[in-house]
Amino acid sequence: MSIGVLVVDDSALVRSLLSEIINQQADMHVVGVAKDAYVAKDMVNSLCPDVITLDIEMPKVSGLTFLDKLMKARPTPVLMISTLTEQSADATLKALELGAVDFFAKPKLGVSEGIAVYQQEIVDKIRLVSQAKVLSTRRTSSNREIHPFDGSSKQKIIAIGASTGGCEAIKLVLESLPTNSPPVVIVQHMPAGFTASFAQRLNGVCKVTVKEAQNDEVLTQGSVYIAPGNKHLLILDQNGEYRVKLSEGERVSGHRPSVDVLFNSLAQTAGKHAVATILTGMGKDGAKGLLALRQSGAYTLAQSESSCVIFGMPKEAVKIGGAMEQTDLDLIAQRLLERAAKHDS
Repeated sequence: MSIGVLVVDDSALVRSLLSEIINQQADMHVVGVAKDAYVAKDMVNSLCPDVITLDIEMPKVSGLTFLDKLMKARPTPVLMISTLTEQSADATLKALELGAVDFFAKPKLGVSEGIAVYQQEIVDKIRLVSQAKVLSTRRTSSNREIHPFDGSSKQKIIAIGASTGGCEAIKLVLESLPTNSPPVVIVQHMPAGFTASFAQRLNGVCKVTVKEAQNDEVLTQGSVYIAPGNKHLLILDQNGEYRVKLSEGERVSGHRPSVDVLFNSLAQTAGKHAVATILTGMGKDGAKGLLALRQSGAYTLAQSESSCVIFGMPKEAVKIGGAMEQTDLDLIAQRLLERAAKHDS
């Protein structure tokens, strides 16, 4: 079945380029193009697209305003088209909060050159977005109870891996952590330039301190460390302290940062002191690493299919025996803290 795509962008060149790329694929086609939100609104209702590609920066009505109204009136899988700037990063993260499934960040090339070079990534993302679960209302954790942590966080560490749909899933988990939480390390598939903004947004709504990880820093209780875009995050044990090591090594499982790299490093350094979870996302990254953690004595969880935007990475982890349990997103924070509080056997 062919994926029907509505292209919404104020640039005639971008509309033309995206349409050409999409129509070249055997499994997708453009059902319509719109230069602004007013035109797009009518097309959504009349054409019922499977996926919408949506420019963030548009005249008259912004992409964010259109997205907010769309998700309330007619939830549809959306791929945001953004640029690699700090301002666009903030807007893109806001779009994910509003319900967009994923985003494509146009590289710092000319528009036509950039889209041409990355056309495979664009169509891959459209295929991915078409498979996502889209909810008319996003989960919110405002006024959510901060779960108590009964136990010493010494030597304990929590690890989280995620991809598509992970920004909001991670937010939900972190907002539920108390200030005495064990240190948390996270890999979220995200390009360089976006992870710092992601950390800042989370830090503004969480009890724990959230930051982009820096090389050689010591992990501390009540702090969360997010792998920088385009760098692997490993955790070393030096003189009884967990330390960050950032690496620009080859991509692993197709990604840098890679969840497998983080999880495998923790299997070596933390073992039974670690508790790890793999959240929503497409692909297999993190599945083998979660299995390595389980085999090292760590407690491992996978997000349940019913609560995932994309049940890809968790599914692969479950399939190979990496996850000791599957847990709904709303309960993951509590389960992580409960397992971290248990005495080591």
